[in-house]
Amino acid sequence: MTDILIVEDDKELSALLTDFLRAEGYTVSCVDSGDKAIMLFERYGARLVVLDINLPDVNGFAVCSKLREKADTPILIVSCRTDKEDKLGAFDLGADDYIEKPYDIDILIAKIKGIFKRRYQRKIISASGVTLNLVSKSAEIDGEAVELTSKEFDLLALLIENQGKALKKEYLFNSVWGSDSDSELQTLHVHINRLRQKLGDDPKNARRLLTVWGVGYKFV
Repeated sequence: MTDILIVEDDKELSALLTDFLRAEGYTVSCVDSGDKAIMLFERYGARLVVLDINLPDVNGFAVCSKLREKADTPILIVSCRTDKEDKLGAFDLGADDYIEKPYDIDILIAKIKGIFKRRYQRKIISASGVTLNLVSKSAEIDGEAVELTSKEFDLLALLIENQGKALKKEYLFNSVWGSDSDSELQTLHVHINRLRQKLGDDPKNARRLLTVWGVGYKFV
C-alpha cells in the first residue's frame, strides 16, 4: 500500500509535491484524473489521498464520495475553490481537511504529517472484543492473548481500521500482500478462514468477520 495518493491534473504541481513528500520519506503515487484515482485506490489502496477538485473527468467531489464508500482513508482536499459551500460540501462527503490553492508547501506537509501522526501512530486499536497493539504486533481476543502471523495481523488491523465497511477482496489483497506479490488471491481466503478460527467465528454464522457476497469482507 502506498502512503499517499496524489490526485492532481497540474503535472508540474503534482511533481513538485511528490518530490517534497518523498524527501520526507513517504511513498507516493500520482494520477491526473478521477477515474484513475478510483482505479488505483481499488487496486492498491493508500493511507492518505490528496485530492484536487477540478479534474478533467470526474470531479473531486464525486471521487471523494466514491472513495469514502470503500474505506475510511483520510482525504485531504486541495482546491482553488474558496467558496464556503464548496468546503462544506467536501466535509459533508467525508473529507478530513480542505486547503486552498495556492498553498504554502510547508503548511500542506505539516497537515499531512498531522494526519499521519493522529491516524497511524496509535499504539492500540480495539473493536468487538479484539485488541491489537500496533507496536508489539500482539493481539488479544476477548481478553485472551492470541498468536497471529504477520499477514494475519496486518489483515485484521486493516479490517478493524475500516470497521463496518465492506472492503473488496482485491483491495485487501493488494494492501496486505502488495501489488508485486507472487501470492494469489486464494491466499486471502486462507487467511480469512484462519482469522475466523482464531476469532471464534463460525463461517456460516460469523459475528465479527463477515463475508459480503460479491464484494469482499468487513469487520463489525
